[in-house]
Amino acid sequence: MCGIVGILGGGDVAIPIFEALKRLEYRGYDSAGIATIDNGEIVRRRAAGKLNALHEKLGAAPLAGRAGIGHTRWATHGAPIEENAHPHATDHVSIVHNGIIENFRELRDELAAKGRNFQSATDSEVIAQLITVFVEEEGAAPIEAFRKMLGRVRGAFAIAAVFAGNDDLILAARKGSPLAIGRGDGEMFVGSDAFALAPFTNRVTYLDEGDHAAITRAGFEVFDGSGATVKRRETVSSASDAMVDKDGHRHFMAKEIHEQPEVVGHTLARFVDPTDASLLAFGANFDFKKLDRLTISACGTAYYAGLIAKYWFEKWARLPVEIDIASELRYRDIPYAEKGGAIFVSQSGETADTLAALREAKAHGQRIGAVVNVAESSIAREADDIFQINAGPEIGVASTKAFTCQLVTLACLAIKAGADRGLLSKDEQSGLVAALMEIPRLIAEALQQEAAIEKISAELSKARDILYIGRGVSFPMALEGALKLKEISYIHAEGYAAGELKHGPIALIDEHVPVVVVAPSDRHYEKTISNMHEIIARGGRPLLISDKRGIKAAGDVWAAIEAPDTHPLLSPLVYAVPVQLLAYFAATAKGTDVDQPRNLAKSVTVE
Repeated sequence: MCGIVGILGGGDVAIPIFEALKRLEYRGYDSAGIATIDNGEIVRRRAAGKLNALHEKLGAAPLAGRAGIGHTRWATHGAPIEENAHPHATDHVSIVHNGIIENFRELRDELAAKGRNFQSATDSEVIAQLITVFVEEEGAAPIEAFRKMLGRVRGAFAIAAVFAGNDDLILAARKGSPLAIGRGDGEMFVGSDAFALAPFTNRVTYLDEGDHAAITRAGFEVFDGSGATVKRRETVSSASDAMVDKDGHRHFMAKEIHEQPEVVGHTLARFVDPTDASLLAFGANFDFKKLDRLTISACGTAYYAGLIAKYWFEKWARLPVEIDIASELRYRDIPYAEKGGAIFVSQSGETADTLAALREAKAHGQRIGAVVNVAESSIAREADDIFQINAGPEIGVASTKAFTCQLVTLACLAIKAGADRGLLSKDEQSGLVAALMEIPRLIAEALQQEAAIEKISAELSKARDILYIGRGVSFPMALEGALKLKEISYIHAEGYAAGELKHGPIALIDEHVPVVVVAPSDRHYEKTISNMHEIIARGGRPLLISDKRGIKAAGDVWAAIEAPDTHPLLSPLVYAVPVQLLAYFAATAKGTDVDQPRNLAKSVTVE
């Protein structure tokens, strides 16, 4: 989602802000801009499209000024055109905003009645216009006008503002969208996350929900929702100041797919002892034997990781699992168990719906676990236990390595649950951990099918509709495979439980609709293959993903991708690779923007 950078520097800040915005490209955006205070006046450069368009504008008309703010925007209200790009400005103030102002129409009508002229179609501009009204009509000082504005707007937001006539002040606020303050030597910084600030400082303070802050080069003061001065802890961020590159790959997504053997190994190192195939001590605040029920919630790919984990928790720990998409869970009147736990999964740790669902569960007395990639994120900070996946920065919008690292983490948690609840013996635990320890090698083996998958994907890319089917843990993999394909290739794809074919989807089958069949040699194999033959009988073209034994037993198929043999319940960790590569090569065959697909963002910080 949108990115924010603000700098109070010792020299001109436009170029450092631009470089920091480049680090936020992974969040997704469709326009960008920078505003500085130059000789007391607000000056701006904005551009639609990618950052190179803004770079060209800065080259033709450089920006001076020691104070400034920058923004990458992902359009919500108003088309992605220059007029709607941030920063928004009046003669008095310039602002950048992540999130959504829910009552912006009411405020816009009120301000228009006062004679305020709006220059954009965004909800964000009401922030600048409100502040200006308080300055002009009430003579309010910047901090007072900013607070009055906060009292009027409703919604989720992170805001940073600079003021004409003052190049030693940035005001910032956070409600439902993350914002961090960085401390330098005689300089101060504001950013959407620590990654943006890493080149400047590793001394980071995260604003809590409802906080606002006044920042000068001498330091900063934080106020809570009541306006009282509060102290917030400074942390030393682990975010790297190195720019992430493609390491010789054509796209970040390709690089991240190939990183999976390594990063899955890193994740395992956090949770298992390889010397005796045992679990390390973790999750001190999460005792599964005290739980009657577990709730898992997430969005998108992370939700499918949770859906796979449901099978593991129920099989190995006999623990009832309630799972739902976070945007649904947060609005359901769910009867939480008195002795309940909840695990929330999010790569960024800032997913708005997931964070809101977490808070709802916490309010109902649930023990909260967070499976996240960013230890300093909002979801991590509000959890009772953090289970960090250790995947490293994931730049491609379509999640790959974070997904497999989430699965490894959830598998370790499920094994821990079985141990806590006395359902898994020492030997059974060791067997499962040993199977997990083989996964990096098996993923590397799966990657050796890349050339064959590329050839098959070239044919798949010609289809308008594609179905994916699977049973057991392969059903969520079918859902994930379909999501990956539609995300980056824009081919319509749907995932189904194989047993549901005859309940409707089989009506779609003909020679023009390929069907990807995810079918490892597990206890569901024969029934899934029966479903595949129903597809063949109706002129369909099945693409079978299975192991050598499964492919041999299946008979004639349109195409097949061989996956390594693995533990049946852990197969999603290996089968993730072929479904990711199918999507990747179909997208490259179609020439789409693989790393930043249209309309999508990496971190979804609004509903």
